[in-house]
Amino acid sequence: MTAQDLLHDGFIKVFESIQSFNYRGPGSLKAWLSTIFANNCLEYIRKNSAMQGFLSIEDVTEPAAWPTEEEYITIPDDVLMNFILELPAGYRAIFNMYTLEEMSHKEIGAVLGINESSSRSQLARAKNLLAGKINDYIKSHE
Repeated sequence: MTAQDLLHDGFIKVFESIQSFNYRGPGSLKAWLSTIFANNCLEYIRKNSAMQGFLSIEDVTEPAAWPTEEEYITIPDDVLMNFILELPAGYRAIFNMYTLEEMSHKEIGAVLGINESSSRSQLARAKNLLAGKINDYIKSHE
């Protein structure tokens, strides 16, 4: 239900601010819409304290060994997406912003109101959790 509410609120923001859109070539509308919806979701996360409980850099454990490319290719896309969806909300937000939105740690820190080093440590923790899930999956399907 939250996702539907965020989608609804995002469209309201789009319609309220459509006059501020400036066409700058192919892809500019997609980028503008993505920014509005991403910021809407991040605002929700901040307001609902989903970003609490971050670890300090000292608490980040040694990363799990990443699977080989051959092992990784055998994992279905829907399984990988579920692994990402199972991440804690704060880790998932930073992981998505860094990997999908290609934001820097400085940009992520500014958007989420956290230190740049916190963004780095949370990304490392998210990657470690994902590596563990992937390795467990590979071991159970050998």
